[in-house]
Amino acid sequence: MGDRVLLPEPTAYGALRLGQSRLPPITLIRDLSMIRRLFSLGLVVALSTGCYHATVETGATPTSQVVEKPWASGWIYGLVPPSIVETAQRCPSGVAKVETQLSLPNQLVSFVTFGIYTPMSIRVTCGQGRTSDAGSPTIKSNGNGQEAIHQAADQSAREQVPVLVQF
Repeated sequence: MGDRVLLPEPTAYGALRLGQSRLPPITLIRDLSMIRRLFSLGLVVALSTGCYHATVETGATPTSQVVEKPWASGWIYGLVPPSIVETAQRCPSGVAKVETQLSLPNQLVSFVTFGIYTPMSIRVTCGQGRTSDAGSPTIKSNGNGQEAIHQAADQSAREQVPVLVQF
């Protein structure tokens, strides 16, 4: 028994050749135009999403000392966070502000790698001291950090003041 091969039938536009479309030329132009529009729309949406920026302020007075890590490596859309930024040596009085940002170059790299590699910029501003913590109640962890955090949260909710947890 022999195998039969089905070939495309000729259409009103002539016999089909390898790589040739059954669509008339005007339809192909419309399809290319639509593809260009969809690509342009996708590009506009991607670029107009804005740059993610988050800031955490501790209440300490900021100084001019800044620790920056412009390409902190995150993975899988940021689900695996970048490594810890060590600030203890450069900020002996503590941290005043931490900023994370996905800049346009960071987002482009993330887009090109389909989100597998997601870099971000991290900027840490050192603090001038812990003057804002002077009047705050303090709880020592004594090795059980989770319990200390629960106690601090309860006390903060009762007294409506921030509570410092010392580890």
